[in-house]
Amino acid sequence: MIFIPLILAHLLGDFILQPNSWVADKENKKGGSIYLYIHVLLHTILAFIFLWDRNLWWIALIIGITHFLIDWAKLQFQNPKTKRNWFFIDQIAHILVIGVLSIIYFPFFRWEDFFNLRNLELITAFVFLTVPSSILIKTIISIWTPVTVEHSKIQTESLVNAGKYIGILERLLVFVFILVNHWEGVGFMIAAKSVFRFSDLAEAKQRKLTEYVLIGTLLSFGIAVLTGILVKL
Repeated sequence: MIFIPLILAHLLGDFILQPNSWVADKENKKGGSIYLYIHVLLHTILAFIFLWDRNLWWIALIIGITHFLIDWAKLQFQNPKTKRNWFFIDQIAHILVIGVLSIIYFPFFRWEDFFNLRNLELITAFVFLTVPSSILIKTIISIWTPVTVEHSKIQTESLVNAGKYIGILERLLVFVFILVNHWEGVGFMIAAKSVFRFSDLAEAKQRKLTEYVLIGTLLSFGIAVLTGILVKL
């Protein structure tokens, strides 16, 4: 039962503990970026920490080596047009590696791992609903460009990263509502956001911008709901 600990380590290393400056430097310098090697080392250390077993050092080492190869290939072959596709290829490849390693380890299953699994599931779900989900949603809707509204009644200035943190908070709240079986809270949140958010968009009279925001909102709520259902199951 090492799949969930390794997934949690991956989410932390790839999203939470990787600043945008590292990503930009890697994309510019590719294999020559020092941050690529720091990033891989971080993943190796996180995998070893979450496995918490010296006998499984070889799994952490394989995680580090494969992570380097996958990230190196992504940096070499992606371009502005294929960047979105390579994001998904990169993440699927990392998850497949973790899955294969988990299957290989399965004969060494220990019951004490099972009793701690529930806590790790909840932590992994919470981590996934923060920055990883934000990046996932941003990547999915990147194929559209919202219309820039000028000289309208809509307020164009906003707090730095306000939308990102609003999305994280709403997903976490939806997740908690589902865990405690209060689905009415999800409906209340959707109604509240509709009142505050879409009233401004209606004044702007920009249909494309409204649709862009609506898609992002539904994706955000949908990811939170599906995550909550999976954890409950």
